[in-house]
Amino acid sequence: MRTIITMPAYKAARTIERTYREIPIECYDKVLVVDDASPDNTVEVAEGLGLETRRHTENRGYGGNQKTCYEWALSEGADIVVLLHPDYQYSPGCVPALIEPIASGRADFVFGSRFKDGGRPMDGGMPLYRYVGNRFTTGVENFFLGTHFSELHSGMKAYSRKFLDLVGYKDFSDAFVFDSQLLIRAVLLGFRIEEVAIPTRYTDESSSVDIRSSMKYILETFVALGSALRDRKRVEREFEERSNALSS
Repeated sequence: MRTIITMPAYKAARTIERTYREIPIECYDKVLVVDDASPDNTVEVAEGLGLETRRHTENRGYGGNQKTCYEWALSEGADIVVLLHPDYQYSPGCVPALIEPIASGRADFVFGSRFKDGGRPMDGGMPLYRYVGNRFTTGVENFFLGTHFSELHSGMKAYSRKFLDLVGYKDFSDAFVFDSQLLIRAVLLGFRIEEVAIPTRYTDESSSVDIRSSMKYILETFVALGSALRDRKRVEREFEERSNALSS
């Protein structure tokens, strides 16, 4: 299976090389970098590493960056698409564990969890407000979705090609809430989802939103949850139409 790792980059000049060098070379076919109009030399560093790179001329936001990543990876023939932040916050060494459930046919969508198997994210530097916000938001989402995930707000993910073709990610926000919209829809549409344990690693160079931005993200996540539950029939109908179109 052809595995392509995508890196949605923004101001990652100081960390992208370290991140790339630690990816186990045997687990991927290609690495693609999409730079979201960084003011630093992220593009030059990425190209210096020999990585294929595209640059947005204007900042499109975290969700907008992901959309470009996935469209590009699918156009390159990816069977499995990995989302790996180039800011070194998530361990590149965990990529094989992330893709294994998809490669073996057990899952459509896999994400890393810093809480799974007794993980203690604050020991890895997660700020208290991020810890509390993550626990609270995950708990609310689990309650309304009928799930039991240990974390629903990790930025390290892997998807099957079929999942990306069918989930309708192009309809989602260009902002940070993109991640929540995608996961909520994946649950409601019955995709096979697994989480794998990953370490927590916050450094001075890792990107981290402030308290105000975190609160905004939480509120937007709850709005997305309410909208998805309200519009579930329409979403299921659109999903069926995409499935029929893909199989025809």
